[in-house]
Amino acid sequence: MFEIRPYRRHGNGMTYNPFSEMEDFERRFFGEPFGSFFRSGDIAEFKTDITDEGDSYVLKADLPGFEKNDIHIDLSDNTLTISAERHSEHEEKDKKEKYVRVERSYGKYSRQFDISAVDADGIKAKYENGVLKLTMPKKQKSLPETKHLDID
Repeated sequence: MFEIRPYRRHGNGMTYNPFSEMEDFERRFFGEPFGSFFRSGDIAEFKTDITDEGDSYVLKADLPGFEKNDIHIDLSDNTLTISAERHSEHEEKDKKEKYVRVERSYGKYSRQFDISAVDADGIKAKYENGVLKLTMPKKQKSLPETKHLDID
């Protein structure tokens, strides 16, 4: 089970750059030593942990400050998409004048995961204390069918 990473747009089309993750890391590490903590309008992706529990996988995603209704889990083909949206409190004109500093991020967060090894019908989701927990049972491996053939 692995995360699906989007292709990067270069010129007129979409191409895969195997070095883009390293370039992003270097840019964040050397160019922006404090990461997204001090950048306004930049939304970092939410963090996840995935463990193998033998007969199932457990995915835990940190989504603090979200209402349960703002979190969506979608399954399409062999892809699981978790998305959540947080609305800004300082969007309204009346409230905007009261704010001295705004650091909390807002906007839409989204992550996609390959679930080809998961029985999608058995996935269970729970959201508690800012953590989304998905229990995803593994697909049962079917044993090869053995047949006996009669000789004519």
